Amino acid sequence: MTTTPAPQAPPFCPNPGCPFHAAPEGWRYQRDGYHSRKAAPHRVQRYRCCHCRRRFSDQTFLLTYWLKRPELLLPTFHGLLSCSCLRQIARAQECSPQTVLLHANRLGRHCQLFHEQLRPKDGITESVAMDGFFSFEYSQFHPTSYNVLVGRKSYFLHGFTVTELRRSGTMTKAQQAYRKENEARLGKPDPRGTEKDCAELLCIVAPKPQSLVLHTDEHRDYPRAIARAAHLDITHRTISSRAARTPANPIFSVNLNDMLTRHTGANHKRETIAFPKRRQMAIWRMAVFMVWRNYMKWASERRHHDTPAMRLGLTDHRLKPREVLTTRLFPSRVRLPERWSEYYWGKVKSREVPNGREHALKYAA
Repeated sequence: MTTTPAPQAPPFCPNPGCPFHAAPEGWRYQRDGYHSRKAAPHRVQRYRCCHCRRRFSDQTFLLTYWLKRPELLLPTFHGLLSCSCLRQIARAQECSPQTVLLHANRLGRHCQLFHEQLRPKDGITESVAMDGFFSFEYSQFHPTSYNVLVGRKSYFLHGFTVTELRRSGTMTKAQQAYRKENEARLGKPDPRGTEKDCAELLCIVAPKPQSLVLHTDEHRDYPRAIARAAHLDITHRTISSRAARTPANPIFSVNLNDMLTRHTGANHKRETIAFPKRRQMAIWRMAVFMVWRNYMKWASERRHHDTPAMRLGLTDHRLKPREVLTTRLFPSRVRLPERWSEYYWGKVKSREVPNGREHALKYAA
């Protein structure tokens, strides 16, 4: 990825503890020499904040900040959306899978902040469809549900939450015994998890009181989730999950979203060895898909008229990857809802990997 030149003037102090970080009006800085590096640009201008005295550079405001292989960011982005697993991307780029993993995680966190900046926050102006997209982590004894909310006309993916589930369905006696052993060792998922997480999703995408038309299938948890979102006046309409998944289906937009998720993500294939070992990694990858689907992909591949974001008036053109992946976003300047903040900082725990690393790197986006 060729690094896009940084703006000539730093827009704000990058130090979260400086008062000019959030409100840069009246901010003063001074030039503080240069430093050289192996990757382009090879000469980087440095600055010093006149208030907090923190040093920084042009590179501080780019998404490639502190990356030793910045040219891998764009290929990793495309690979994540091309049904490639991390090792396949690493082989194509001749680098370590761990390097690709770190780039993928950074992309996921960045896409969370990017979506939060642009998504509608004053209310939803169209009817929406909600459904659960089923996958798993670590093994098929740890299923998960991605609760997604999609605009019925715009196809805009407003957001998602993730719920861990208990394995169900037909099992052999050996599988039942193994599930019992697992649950005795690790505990059971919350049986009300889907209800709680769907309610939280509704509260995130529609935080203010409003009327909303919601289409779902006949899952029993949805009416209880709607009751939890007491500030919303929701007209709930249901349809059988066995109904034909054609454009005439009221929840076609969410069915289409699920199909694209499986089509673009190797980690969500029905039979795959690329499944995520931790739910947290899959969440960051889902955030990459969300930004691509909403802001970069045409709503219709036959008619290249607009993207979901354009249909809602959030952007005036189809965004290109370089437009999204250039400027670094700071979590101290983009306030995420509490649940999505947990996703950003990598605080989602997996039962089989309870000590998974959280995001606490000081210099990583």
